[in-house]
Amino acid sequence: MGTMTGTDPYVPGHGDASYDVSHYVLDLGYRPEGNRLDGEATLTCVAVDDVVRLRLDLHHLRVSRVSVDGKPPARYTHRDGGVAIWLDSPIAAGTEFEVRVKYSGQPAVMKSKTLGDAGWEELTDGVIVAAQPHGAPSWFPCNDRPDDKATYDFTVTAPAGYEVALSGDLVGTSRRSSAVSWRYEQRAPMATYLATCQIGRYAVTEQDGPVPLRVLAPEDVAGDGFDASFGRQPEMMRFFVDRFGAYPFDGYTTVITDDDLEIPLESQSLSTFGRNFCVDSWDTIRLVAHEMAHQWFGNAVTLRRWQDIWLHEGFACYAEWLWSEESGGDSADDWARTHHKKLDGKDQDLLLADPGPELMFDDRVYKRGALTLHALRVELGEEPFFQLLRAWVAAHTGGSVTTEDFIGFCESETGRDLTDLFDAWLFQTDLPPLPAAV
Repeated sequence: MGTMTGTDPYVPGHGDASYDVSHYVLDLGYRPEGNRLDGEATLTCVAVDDVVRLRLDLHHLRVSRVSVDGKPPARYTHRDGGVAIWLDSPIAAGTEFEVRVKYSGQPAVMKSKTLGDAGWEELTDGVIVAAQPHGAPSWFPCNDRPDDKATYDFTVTAPAGYEVALSGDLVGTSRRSSAVSWRYEQRAPMATYLATCQIGRYAVTEQDGPVPLRVLAPEDVAGDGFDASFGRQPEMMRFFVDRFGAYPFDGYTTVITDDDLEIPLESQSLSTFGRNFCVDSWDTIRLVAHEMAHQWFGNAVTLRRWQDIWLHEGFACYAEWLWSEESGGDSADDWARTHHKKLDGKDQDLLLADPGPELMFDDRVYKRGALTLHALRVELGEEPFFQLLRAWVAAHTGGSVTTEDFIGFCESETGRDLTDLFDAWLFQTDLPPLPAAV
């Protein structure tokens, strides 16, 4: 296994390809005062290769105990953001095994010059976790690869008076003196970076959508700004179900923090916004649509490699334009022409199918990704295009995909040779002309 430098060149040092995790049980206690986290993680794993040594990603926190199948390993070390575990005897490929880690400390955001900051972040009064792409190890030991999806059971104990939300379904709470334990489960396979924990003093509002919609927000977040930006979520959800197919999870939670946030945060079945997004402006409404669309494109159908990030961001950006068209704003074609013109004036050095870690979240990935879909829509026609999107989601929900998978799927579903279209938009840096709308 060499030096175990990780599994994806975009996020070096993360992930171990020698085993997969099928299920995480996370039992966490958190005290906002002093930012203290005590955790026990139990990982149900399957050996991909014969395993003699394995690595978990865990940053900044202290490990006090490790066991493999209930017994201490030969030895373990915890340094450079990883827990390396040496086994007494090899685990044969295909064998299931269990790793348990007890840990504690003060979780902190993981910083990266290339990728930005991600992970567990303290608010004025509470916590958010924004883990994309490398922040999951800031709060639990994991095999931090986007292609290693697992199911989850979470228990988080926090002081009474706080609401706790995680990426999954609330299955119960129990009170113990001055603390409350919150139990959530995520039964749909989830990538580590899409797991989140949100803690704050929130009131819960239910919205009447096609699936249960919950909004967690400070008591005083209400009025016209909220109604304009978040009040139409049930309508938006119905529209996206019509365009993209059945909503892939059991419910959808929106968290609005008391603190302002620079950008909204994506996680599975839950999106997070700052209270600064409760305003009646297209710039905030489009982001409400963007985060909701990620539930299909990014969360249900997830990239296998970070280089294919356009499969998330291009689709979610295109969903903004679709919602604009649906809700009486500019049409998707108008937006496509507006952004094509803007992109035309920018540097032509972005390769959409492999932008590199520095440009992974560049706005051009979002806009050019959306334009690729618009070009495909013009090429295929209205009904075949949306039929294709629904079929793509249905075929790959719960799975991990690549750009090549998408191209192959489009060609086999439509019976068309789309080589030229995809080559121009994805594999060349020059911006192709936008086809005339039908």
